[in-house]
Amino acid sequence: MLKSLNHLDLTWIVLIVLSIATLVTHFWVPSAAIVDPVVLVLAAIKGRQIVLYYLDLKSVPAVWGRLVTGWVVGVALFAWATSAIRVLI
Repeated sequence: MLKSLNHLDLTWIVLIVLSIATLVTHFWVPSAAIVDPVVLVLAAIKGRQIVLYYLDLKSVPAVWGRLVTGWVVGVALFAWATSAIRVLI
């Protein structure tokens, strides 16, 4: 069955699994200091999958994929910094 799936189908399955992992992490881990970074890492992984496969940046020069991936990671790091400040205050 997996041989008949193309890369968009596999990416969609990965995104669904990561979304479920995000929900499970949010409800099973009691500490916000632990949940926030884990959820943001999962979000960054999902963002990278979307960038590479749905925006089709896997087939362009590597510099564009790295730039957009850097932007996704930068947004995740900014969100982590704001959540860390919220926990510290």
